[in-house]
Amino acid sequence: MKKPLRLRDFIEDPEGRLYAVATYDNSEQAGCILRYIPDNNGERVNPSGSRYHKLEFEEAFAYILREKPEYADTVQRIPLADIRKVLKPEEEIGAVLRRNARVSRLISILNLPERTYGCTGSLLCGLENESSDIDLVVYGRTFFSARELLRFAMNKGRIAPVTDDMWDYIYRKRNPEISEDEFLLHEKRKWNRGQIDTVYFDILYTRSYKALNPFPIVKGKSCGTVTIRALVTDASLAFDSPAVYRIHHEEITRVLSFSHTYSGQALAGELIEARGVCEEHNGEKWLIVGTTRDARGEYIRSISLLEGSNQDCLG
Repeated sequence: MKKPLRLRDFIEDPEGRLYAVATYDNSEQAGCILRYIPDNNGERVNPSGSRYHKLEFEEAFAYILREKPEYADTVQRIPLADIRKVLKPEEEIGAVLRRNARVSRLISILNLPERTYGCTGSLLCGLENESSDIDLVVYGRTFFSARELLRFAMNKGRIAPVTDDMWDYIYRKRNPEISEDEFLLHEKRKWNRGQIDTVYFDILYTRSYKALNPFPIVKGKSCGTVTIRALVTDASLAFDSPAVYRIHHEEITRVLSFSHTYSGQALAGELIEARGVCEEHNGEKWLIVGTTRDARGEYIRSISLLEGSNQDCLG
């Protein structure tokens, strides 16, 4: 029996284009983002010698509107009949380990159970280059174990923490609406990022097959841009995509972040400040952060974390 598509898988369409699966709601069409297109002059080459060009986010949407408008939506929607091939991180990890020494070192240190992890992105597609970062997907509850194992390995000196120069690079790349000091304070407590030689890696969460529970990615009726303060009551899906924070607030029931910058940003019991677009969904109001690729004017900050840090400094 075929396994269902899930977040961070890749698919190939009949013309050889490669898409990252971006949703769990894939029963009729696969919700994806186009990442690589075949190109004889492309800068990326797979192990069989085929060349591809990597598309940035806005470039991908413009390309689809021009070349395959029938796929255009909030994300690209690929009919299941148009899927020629599926690449699953947990199934392709053996090939990645054989050709990539950095991934092999990382996995040997973390020692995760088989089929609970894999690589997504360029490594999954065989299109990585020497400077490609490592996107390590870890499924279900094992994700939380992986973060603890990473913390232990760093404390033992077996994995290097991200250098200051690399943090500067990551901050500039993310270009968030919060200061670099605030960004680092939030990031360093997530324990989902480290460095192998000159490249950094992320540990990314994806639900297990038993807990897919499709989360439809549909745009709700907008009720404007708002800034709120609220108590987080449930952050169990804070590392998912979208990240989900259930909150106690007089109007809004949850904050969703489509920006990776704000995944894992707050813990249950913490007070947050969030700015984004309010949308109505099935009688509820949700605050959406990351309505654009770079989430301009939108953010999530843990006020509890920031105030605790200020107290530590004063102490």
